[in-house]
Amino acid sequence: MNEPVIRHLESEEDYQACHALQLETWGSAFREAVPPSILLVSQKLGGVTAGAFDARGRMLGFVFGLTGIRDGVITHWSDMLAVRAEAQNGGIGRRLKEFQRRAAAAVGARSVLWTFDPLMARNAHLNFNVYGARAVEYVVDMYGTNTGSDLHRGIGTDRLVMEWAVDDAAVVRQRELARDAARTASARIEVPADFTSILRSDPSAAKWWRDRTRAQFTELLALGHRVLGFVREPERERGAYLLAR
Repeated sequence: MNEPVIRHLESEEDYQACHALQLETWGSAFREAVPPSILLVSQKLGGVTAGAFDARGRMLGFVFGLTGIRDGVITHWSDMLAVRAEAQNGGIGRRLKEFQRRAAAAVGARSVLWTFDPLMARNAHLNFNVYGARAVEYVVDMYGTNTGSDLHRGIGTDRLVMEWAVDDAAVVRQRELARDAARTASARIEVPADFTSILRSDPSAAKWWRDRTRAQFTELLALGHRVLGFVREPERERGAYLLAR
């Protein structure tokens, strides 16, 4: 099988396909979908809108982000990434993120930021242990309480904000810190190994996990702890964030 081609979006067809994939991923009622016109305009100001395409030119996934100034430093914000269900677990998401990181560096960005739901253990593992990003903030209901997506309904949109350096040496150092977290941590926050299944099968249990982890994150971070890393514990069907002062 040919490897998907990763490239910037270039045509009206590309932008329409990206918008359609957003609705396919987050649901037809998703209110936060980025329209084709904004996908295009963002690229003219240093943003990144890129896709993964198969040999027939069909979009398998995309990544979208904006570039701006944060605390006086050029920074890229990765807003969305999605891969079609049939194309997942093949490394496409990682290739899209790496493409985005290089493109952001090319316009002078020092780092790439994004958010993810801390209840998603698989994403936590990727962010800390594979990408080598670091957690910089926990935000309660970052995107509001009703985005129109079934993936967010009833549990809010709490997010961890991650920062990923564009400098390779800095990324290596951050991965090493994450690996050492088990030795230096003084607190843990556990999450289920497969929160998506819980969300679909038992909404009340999903809400319990959100309330529990929200309380733990806000309390520990207010006391001066920071998130050092994440470990998977498949034998317990759990994962755990490791924190220390």
